[in-house]
Amino acid sequence: MFLRKPTPVVPTARLSLRPPKMADHLHWVRLRQSSAVFLEAWEPVRSDDQFSRRAFRNRVYWATRSIEQGRAVPFFLERRSDGALLGAITLDNIRRGPAQAATVGYWIGAAHAREGFMSEALRAVVHFAFTELDLSRVEAACLPENKPSRGLLEGSGFKYEGVAQSYLQIAGRWRTHVLYANLRNDRRGRTDAV
Repeated sequence: MFLRKPTPVVPTARLSLRPPKMADHLHWVRLRQSSAVFLEAWEPVRSDDQFSRRAFRNRVYWATRSIEQGRAVPFFLERRSDGALLGAITLDNIRRGPAQAATVGYWIGAAHAREGFMSEALRAVVHFAFTELDLSRVEAACLPENKPSRGLLEGSGFKYEGVAQSYLQIAGRWRTHVLYANLRNDRRGRTDAV
């Protein structure tokens, strides 16, 4: 197994970052449904059955298998004070060998945006990637007009690296993204992610 602990849990000051479990299903559905308008401009089009118990079971199964196989580490953001589900962050596309890199993606519920939760989670996940997974590089991409996401990345030690044309399908269309990376040993400036 690629992790020292089979089920990673990353604590922060206000959060517990942990893999999804079936008990999260209804909380996740409520959070995603209440945040649909807030998130739709930044995300791919989801399947019609995305809220079904079966689809969520597949999500949990994918998370468990991905962790076991060292391909990804998906985390849900759980507020420590009351156990509320706030969003998710995933280290995905983990590449070993000469690359030692991964891609990070994230979302937060509309009611919890701009409260510093995702900044706290992103810094913790980057630290986890560097110290627990021994990665050298964490990459991220976002739409050029997504100023909150760009500010989050830049404030968390990520540096702008360029543009990728037609990078992902967002809201049903191929969209160009700006690319960022956080390097464990970065000579370009501050990158301490803790």
